[in-house]
Amino acid sequence: MSLLVVGLSHRSAPVSVLERASLAAGTQAALLRDTLAAEPAVEAAVLATCNRIELYADVDKFHAGVAELSTLLARHSGVGLDELTPYLYVHYEDRAVHHLFSVACGLDSMVVGEGQILGQIKDALALGQELHTAGRLLNDLFQQALRVGKRAHSETGIDRAGQSLVTFGLEQLAEGRDPGVWAKGKRALVIGAGSMSSLAAATLARTGVAEIVVANRTRARADRLVEILNQASGASVAAHAVEMATVSDELTRADVVVSCTGATGLVLSAEAVAGALGLDFDAREAPAAPVAAPPAEPDQHATWVENGSATATAQAQAVRRVTVPAQSTGPVRLALLDLAMPRDIDGDAARLDGVRLVDIESLAEASADAPMAADVDQVRTIVADEVAAFGAAQRAAHITPTVVALRTMAAGVVAGEIARLDGRLPDLDEKQRAEISQTVRRVVDKLLHAPTVRVKQLASEPGGAGYADALRELFDLDPQTVAAVSRADLNDPNRGRS
Repeated sequence: MSLLVVGLSHRSAPVSVLERASLAAGTQAALLRDTLAAEPAVEAAVLATCNRIELYADVDKFHAGVAELSTLLARHSGVGLDELTPYLYVHYEDRAVHHLFSVACGLDSMVVGEGQILGQIKDALALGQELHTAGRLLNDLFQQALRVGKRAHSETGIDRAGQSLVTFGLEQLAEGRDPGVWAKGKRALVIGAGSMSSLAAATLARTGVAEIVVANRTRARADRLVEILNQASGASVAAHAVEMATVSDELTRADVVVSCTGATGLVLSAEAVAGALGLDFDAREAPAAPVAAPPAEPDQHATWVENGSATATAQAQAVRRVTVPAQSTGPVRLALLDLAMPRDIDGDAARLDGVRLVDIESLAEASADAPMAADVDQVRTIVADEVAAFGAAQRAAHITPTVVALRTMAAGVVAGEIARLDGRLPDLDEKQRAEISQTVRRVVDKLLHAPTVRVKQLASEPGGAGYADALRELFDLDPQTVAAVSRADLNDPNRGRS
């Protein structure tokens, strides 16, 4: 079996394609189940963020695996395979390990060095564990990726090379000014209460806004986020929750809006933004506005589409702008930060007088010119070392069931010979019998120690996979015994739990 990853990201695909290919939580679960049902794969995990979708699998055939995983990504994303294929990348075995470790360290992020990806990798592992699609290989891989990412952040200054997407977005809104000075005293509206929206709210509170209003489709989640904000900030920031139905009213009082929901359509149209500012919006001057979809939690996407909105969603996606709209000039009255994928805020809102809009696409353009820190080279060295160590550990682990089966067989031989001795020398007392038994076991252990240690060392080196077969052949080990040891290790309830 071998590790394969097929995916697309902000580095390989335009934002317009990433928007359409985004996977809701329910869709991710269906994708994992279908991947395991496919013949080439025995394990699967999906890493889906606002700027990447990657499907990891343990496969027994490379070409068949690539074809099947690509087809499954296209089917579940809703983007045709012919359209999706030019943007897909494929990594195999050590290159796949190297890719995930680089992602975990923030080297492949839109903002280099950001640490949010670690939480997203942890979520991907948790989903695979919950659905039992992540087995030995992917449990080990994702657990090690988390450790490598944490090591990179603790041992290097990669944090100085970048920051969270939220912080970077606020810097873009501030247009070169100190975000703390820019945000001081402002009233912020946060739409959504998921992980990214929570991070945005916390960042706004630290930046110095005077008030934070949280709107979310599920009011209980908005209330919980507000409670956390109030506990963390004390009286320095006034935070309260509102119903989604009041967002239009809240827009009229907001200075800055951050939106990151799981909606499959727009949450804020250009008309709504214009209305909040008392401006006229002539739809004839812009492409037809997408059909607004009710904001939804990620796990509600599939239900919403199944209830008859699939056509409206497809129409909305088809007419969305695929280029960053020109920004209006003059003083900014309303700053909009759209961190959702698909986007929450109509791009045409940027053309309104007094509005500044920063979204995923404009962040990608801005980050392309961001300077790289010297620490990035150090992180790359860490990644290379960890990839080599992971490969060696996996190769060594491959032979472990064979070694265990060998020692089990040897223990059985010792037990059989001691039983025969009992029959031939029934007058031995317990002390004599125990001494003989211990001596025989020591002899067997010493005979097996050097070859088993050496075979593990040899197996950990590149090209060492054949040593397990040689060991089974030399000692005539029962293949079913070796398989039973592997299954027992794989089914260990404590294995790979985060």
